Amino acid sequence: MPHESVHTVQSYEQELEQLRSFINRMGGVVERQVAQAITAVVEHDEAAARDAPEMDPYVDELERETEALVIRLLALRAPMAGDLREVVVALKISGDLERIGDCAASIARRAMRNELLSCPISLTGLRSMGRLVQENLRRTIDAMDQRDPELARIVWQSDTAVDELYVSMFRELVTYMMEDPRNIGPCTHLLFIAKNLERIGDHATNISERVYYAVTGNTLPIVRPRGGTFD
Repeated sequence: MPHESVHTVQSYEQELEQLRSFINRMGGVVERQVAQAITAVVEHDEAAARDAPEMDPYVDELERETEALVIRLLALRAPMAGDLREVVVALKISGDLERIGDCAASIARRAMRNELLSCPISLTGLRSMGRLVQENLRRTIDAMDQRDPELARIVWQSDTAVDELYVSMFRELVTYMMEDPRNIGPCTHLLFIAKNLERIGDHATNISERVYYAVTGNTLPIVRPRGGTFD
């Protein structure tokens, strides 16, 4: 193979590795954001409440760099087959990771509201939901890093439990608000926090679907397993 062709192939592989690096770095940052946001809520940790939103600009910058690199690869390298799936999926995954970061920042900003600092309502359910969402997100990032379709499928199935916890918390918080109007303020904040956790779970599930497709070329069922209902 001529020297120029070897150089071109090496450069292409380097760009693919750079793309993977961007996605893995984004995954690591948003995982920390989510952990800090949950700590801020359940432990009333002011430092954690500041840290999560402060990471957001870095996540946004990584998303922009990922988008620019994907456009370059599609325009100049014309990837095919598995490489094409990986490049397109990376763009979609970066969007999901950026939204996870936004959700975490939103949770952290509510964590130090006065209504929550003096909240008499147990945070046990929120703590359980937070742990489960963190675990699913961690496994999602592992699946992404290891290109493991089986782990991605496990995360896809696990979102049912997150849905069930969210529905249970929703009903419990609405009951608190009906019993005592003084609970409306803190419960409203807790409902928004729970909803953001549920959305993080959904984005983790989106990523797991994309990982599965990128690695196998097959798609998981269109209809996801769902847990809990408001009916």
